Amino acid sequence: MSTGKKKLSLAFWIFLALIVGSLLGWGLIYVPGGAAFATKFIKPIGTIFVNLFKFIVVPIVLFSMVCGMISMKDIKKVGSIGWKTMVYYICTTIVALIIGLVLANLFKGGFPQLSTEGLGTWDKATSTDFMTTLVDIFPSNIIAPFANSSMLQIIVIALLIGAGIILAGEKGKPVADLFESLNEVFMHILMFIIKVSPIGVFCMMTWVVSTQGPEILGDLAKVLGVAYLGYILHAIITYSITVKSMAGLSPFKFFKGMFPAMAFAFSTTSSVATLPINKECAVNLGASEEISSFVLPLGATINMDGTAIYMAVNTIFLASCYGMQLTLGQMVTVIITATLASIGTAGVSGAGVIMLAMVLTSVGIPVEGILLIYGIDRLFDMGRTTINIVGDAACAVIVSKLEAKKEAKKAAMVK
Repeated sequence: MSTGKKKLSLAFWIFLALIVGSLLGWGLIYVPGGAAFATKFIKPIGTIFVNLFKFIVVPIVLFSMVCGMISMKDIKKVGSIGWKTMVYYICTTIVALIIGLVLANLFKGGFPQLSTEGLGTWDKATSTDFMTTLVDIFPSNIIAPFANSSMLQIIVIALLIGAGIILAGEKGKPVADLFESLNEVFMHILMFIIKVSPIGVFCMMTWVVSTQGPEILGDLAKVLGVAYLGYILHAIITYSITVKSMAGLSPFKFFKGMFPAMAFAFSTTSSVATLPINKECAVNLGASEEISSFVLPLGATINMDGTAIYMAVNTIFLASCYGMQLTLGQMVTVIITATLASIGTAGVSGAGVIMLAMVLTSVGIPVEGILLIYGIDRLFDMGRTTINIVGDAACAVIVSKLEAKKEAKKAAMVK
């Protein structure tokens, strides 16, 4: 009989930090000078936590995207399966972003106007037209993008390096090994930062509630509600239509068959951890074992529909907090950045914050604004991870059906 004590999950510590920090912040409201104390002595610790995120975002994006590109060489081996998978993933991610942006713009009048004092300022000079943004995507030198955290330029650099490594063949293998090693190292650093996140959540919630009042939690529920509305609409509209029209599968049967994987993803908030049960559900729904073995791991890395909705909603929300109105060009920038960022992003709990930081940077919104929502990020994460893995399974079922039709057609022609 095991006598070892079961370790409490990270989710438990985050929720505990959220509750205790909120209660302490509430209590400091009634203490003379309490808010000032929180600002001077507690907020700096939260700022350190945000600084760690700002530090990790550039290397994570660069190394993970290069590794994502390197892994794409396998797509050539599986031929039509590869391009069908990529087209589906990219298209559904773009649809998810559009749904998120439309909903956020529709409901932004009801979003709370939270104070951003002490959380950086929006530089209005970053608000540019689309053509200027298009030109600025392409770097003129390799140093400036990293010094200035120019995320779109870093993405372009990562894509070019990845393509170069693939084209170099065997001679590019040492560089590929180096990037994969660096990616592994920085992923471990990221996981360390995520593991200490309860400290950041506690400090952030203490400061935010003490300075803005406990009403902020109810206000943030509105933003959370818009994100979940986006999750639900994307599932009902996008996945129902695609599995019905492209795989001939009843949406009701599809979601019923996916329930075990959805429940697991909702509780663990990890696409990677959900892979085994997600594969089992997809195969039971008619997906091929071989195709699922390719499509699902790839999806856990590059398919982030739920995260796309989360980023779109929170980008609009934080922009409104800073008094910023995103232009059409900037919304296109959000779509481009978020879609490209999904390539190579880790399918682990909390990785969506890294992507959000990257999108915020691309349109000039201070990354420090994440402090306003990070306390409830776990609640966002539960829904976005669930949508992510459902999209992966939908793709596996659809591609399997399309490949089966293709093989049947070939067999008929032979006869």
